Amino acid sequence: MYWFLKILLTPVAFFYFRPFAEGVGNIPRKGACIAASNHVAAIDSLIFPLLAPRKIYFMGKDAYFTAPGVKGRIAAWFFRSVGVFPVDRAGGSASDSALQTSLKILREGHVFGLYPEGTRSQDGRLYKAHTGVARIALQAKVPIIPVAMIDTNKAQKIGQTMPKPISCGAKIGKPIKLDAYYGKEVTHEMLREISDNVMREIQKLSEQEYVDEYAVKNNTNWGKKK
Repeated sequence: MYWFLKILLTPVAFFYFRPFAEGVGNIPRKGACIAASNHVAAIDSLIFPLLAPRKIYFMGKDAYFTAPGVKGRIAAWFFRSVGVFPVDRAGGSASDSALQTSLKILREGHVFGLYPEGTRSQDGRLYKAHTGVARIALQAKVPIIPVAMIDTNKAQKIGQTMPKPISCGAKIGKPIKLDAYYGKEVTHEMLREISDNVMREIQKLSEQEYVDEYAVKNNTNWGKKK
């Protein structure tokens, strides 16, 4: 279903958004990796997978899968069809389950898409990463691919349902390999160092203003806060 929808939607998206991609070759043709991206618009999770040569698995808030009625069931079916799986932002065992799902995806050799900031930026600036991106990468022993979504927030502003036909796209950086950390005791300082490095690479690609603060206060427990 994923590839059917991609084939169906790609011509429409390319006509409407005229999307561009730089550095697509930095996504390995095979093998597991994490695609860590900034997040400035709801359509990021649509544009990037259309541009990527491989299927991208994303996590989505559980509300996308639990809406009532026929519309809710159709929405849940659509999200699951395109590789999105639910995460409970309340934390606890539900979030642990989502973490295990992400590790399973990586251990099966897939590409896992993750927004280290934990939510969309409300003002277009780049915010501090939660350490979940580092924790997952170290547990799965996979590289992290920095991704910058460009101008998707111009095509779709916060609160806007229908995007405008404005050209937007993605810049994809070189893999960040974590081999030097393998075999060492995982500390919060290590997770913070890796996560901050990921955001520096994203910032180089996006040229966003960086804010050394978390975008939200009540995020999930994918990593401990400093």
